[in-house]
Amino acid sequence: MAGKLSDSEDATENHEINVTPFIDVMLVLLIIFMVVAPLSTVDVPVELPVSQAAPAKKPDKPLFVTLKADMSLAVGNDMVLWNGLGPALDSQTSGDRNKRLFLRADKSVPYGELMRLMDTLRAAGYLKVALVGLEGPPGGPIGAAGGVPSTPPVQGTPAQQQPSPPPTP
Repeated sequence: MAGKLSDSEDATENHEINVTPFIDVMLVLLIIFMVVAPLSTVDVPVELPVSQAAPAKKPDKPLFVTLKADMSLAVGNDMVLWNGLGPALDSQTSGDRNKRLFLRADKSVPYGELMRLMDTLRAAGYLKVALVGLEGPPGGPIGAAGGVPSTPPVQGTPAQQQPSPPPTP
């Protein structure tokens, strides 16, 4: 027996929203953002020395100038030449020379090269420079980080020092 459609049994429209495709799209977007987000924070690798100072308030969007161990420079994440540092900073700061720059240098960089970079920044008109370092444990030894030891080494009195035994033949 075949079914018959009568005028009273017309197919009614379904007014419910099908959310399954919407959920599928949202899950795909969530996965894409989870994969892309860590990749978008690319940073110039540099080994920073440890500082004992209390951390300061961080600005909204800091501009980092990085001096790597091989004496190459980076402004933000872009590598620049020494003679192109001023124009690169001008383009990043829109010519605002009162913007604070955060200077990062590898701990193996000689002090003279760090001073050369600071002189280059001063010559370009950037006078607000902050130095960046890693936070160390409070009251921890500075000597382990390559600085001056916090206390001088303890020397024993002559009575406490034992003479070394003579070598046996």
